[in-house]
Amino acid sequence: MDGYNAKSCNALEKPFYRPVEAALRWCGLIAHEDQILTSIGEDGIPKTGQFPQWPCLQANTEKILDAIMYGSIPHGRDGRSVAAGDHVAKARLTVRHNDLREWMAKHYPDQKPEFLFDETERQTHAVINADAFRALQADRDALRAKLDNEVEKLKTITTEREKLTGERDSLRAMVDKNVVPGDRAETTYLNTIAALLNLMLGKSPAGRKHSVFDSEAAIITAILAQHEGKPGISERTLESKFAAAKRSLTAT
Repeated sequence: MDGYNAKSCNALEKPFYRPVEAALRWCGLIAHEDQILTSIGEDGIPKTGQFPQWPCLQANTEKILDAIMYGSIPHGRDGRSVAAGDHVAKARLTVRHNDLREWMAKHYPDQKPEFLFDETERQTHAVINADAFRALQADRDALRAKLDNEVEKLKTITTEREKLTGERDSLRAMVDKNVVPGDRAETTYLNTIAALLNLMLGKSPAGRKHSVFDSEAAIITAILAQHEGKPGISERTLESKFAAAKRSLTAT
């Protein structure tokens, strides 16, 4: 007929539904509606194993019945609303279209059955609106910036680790070969030790201590607490090296 708008209504939509009528539409079984309704009988609820080819039919029916029982969906008797808590025989139990739609949008936002939602609504995820999308973008950008920062830190740490590993391997090679450091190397090590001692026991221009140590004895005690027993780590050796280091740095 000229002028007829086929999109002005939804052929699957009804003002109200029995739970199984809503469930079979939810499952996309409208083509089998007559078969299903005839098979389940007057109580209007699929029996366990009755439709093994459509397991979601019973599951979705029970979801709707459970929501009615616990007040998540207002219910009625033959399409007429009743007060919450009013008992209605299962064969006459109904839920209104708008109430069912609201319940599904809230509890099953990923489900957009054709009898409840139009084409635009089915193509648009209810949870991801413009504000939510912008919030997710902001979170993503913040996480990306944080990741980039951590990557740079990791690169720095890796470089320092490789440098220390190289120095360790060099020293280990010297020890393994019983190589005695030359005068220049010995002076370098002693000056380094003295500089570290001065730093740890010194203060900033504002008078703030650089470390928690008040004396060389405290430093030696801390070293022994963590490394006693290692080659060269003894109270006498450390005292001797500290003294030699201070003399070396003063003479340099």
